[in-house]
Amino acid sequence: MDFTPTEAQLDLGRLTGEVCGKLVTADRLRELDTADERFDQQLWNSLAETGVLAAALPEAVGGSDLGSLEQTAILRELGKHLAAVPYLWSIALGAGALARFGSAAQQELATRAGAGSVILTVALAEERNWEPAAPTTTAVETEDGWRLTGAKTTVPFANRAERILVPATVSGITAVFLVDPAAATVTAQQVVDRSPEFAVELTDTPAELVGTVDSGAEILDWILTRAWLGLSALQLGTLERALELVADYAREREQFGKAVGSFQAVAQRLADAYIDVQGLRLAVTQAAWLLSEDLPAAEAVHTAKFWAADAGHRVAHTVVHVHGGVGIDRDHIAHNYFTAAKHNEFALGAGTDHLRALGALLAG
Repeated sequence: MDFTPTEAQLDLGRLTGEVCGKLVTADRLRELDTADERFDQQLWNSLAETGVLAAALPEAVGGSDLGSLEQTAILRELGKHLAAVPYLWSIALGAGALARFGSAAQQELATRAGAGSVILTVALAEERNWEPAAPTTTAVETEDGWRLTGAKTTVPFANRAERILVPATVSGITAVFLVDPAAATVTAQQVVDRSPEFAVELTDTPAELVGTVDSGAEILDWILTRAWLGLSALQLGTLERALELVADYAREREQFGKAVGSFQAVAQRLADAYIDVQGLRLAVTQAAWLLSEDLPAAEAVHTAKFWAADAGHRVAHTVVHVHGGVGIDRDHIAHNYFTAAKHNEFALGAGTDHLRALGALLAG
C-alpha cells in the first residue's frame, strides 16, 4: 500500500483544521462543558458552508465522490479539536449509507444531511447485547408498513436527528430501517465526556426499510465497519493532540530545577505514548486505504479498533499522570482530552473483545 496522503486528504484535513482552529478554542470547550447540550451549532454550520460535510459523499447526493481516506482525514482533525459535531454519525454513516443503499427519497435525505440542513444518526448499541450484527430489536411488516419494537442505547444526537438508522431482526434476518425519533421515546443519557447520547425506546414504532431485507446484513456490515474506523480516526486525532499537549507541558514544567520531561520515568511514559500513537496512525491508515480500494478490510479495521481502545487507555492516563494535579483540573484543557479518549475507548469496547473478534476473523 501507499502511505502517501492524497491531495484531497491534505486539503480536507487542512480546511477542517482551519475551521476548527478558529472556532474551537479552550474557552469554547469550557462553555460546552457547562452547556445544556454539548453541540457546537456554529462549528456545524461552518463545516457545512465550507463544503467539509458533503466533500466525501458521492456526487449523486451533492458530494465530491471521495472516500474513506478523505473522511478519515476530516475525522482526525475533528478529534484533535474535540469538535462537538455529529460528522461521523450524520455524514460518514447516515448519509453515506443512504447514498449507497437508499431509495431516491432516502438519497434526498442524504443530500440534505450533506448540506447540514438535517442531522442523521445510527442506533447500533443495545443493553446487554455485545453483538451489534445480531440486534434483539425486531421488525414486523403490517398492512400499514413496518413496525419496530426494542430498545437502543447511547444513540448520538438522537434528539436532533431527522431520522435514525436502526438495525432490527426480521424473522431471524438482519435489516436496517429509518425511524423518526418523534415516533419513539428518546431519553437523555449521561456519558463520560457529556456527549449528547440517548436511549431510544421503540414500541410498535413506524419505520421505513432501507434497501431490502435480503441486503440488510450487507448494509449493517457497511455501517459497522465505517463506525469502528471512524471512531478509531477520531481517537487518533484526540491522542495526537493530547500527546502534543503533554509533551509541551513536560518541557515547560520544572521540578528540582529541571524540566519534568528530563526525568527517566516521565520520558519513558512519553516514549511509550509516542509508540502507541504511531501504531494507531499506521493501523487507521491501512484500514482506510483498504476500504478506499474496495479490498477486504475487516481484519485491518478490527486491528485499528483494538489499537484505538487499548492505546487510547494508556495514552489518556499518561496525559493525566504527567500533568499531575493540573490533569484533573476542569479549568485545564487536559481533562477534556482525557474524557474524550475514555469516551472513544468505551464506545469501541474492551481490548479482549477486539482480540476475540480478530481471532474469529483469522480462524474463519
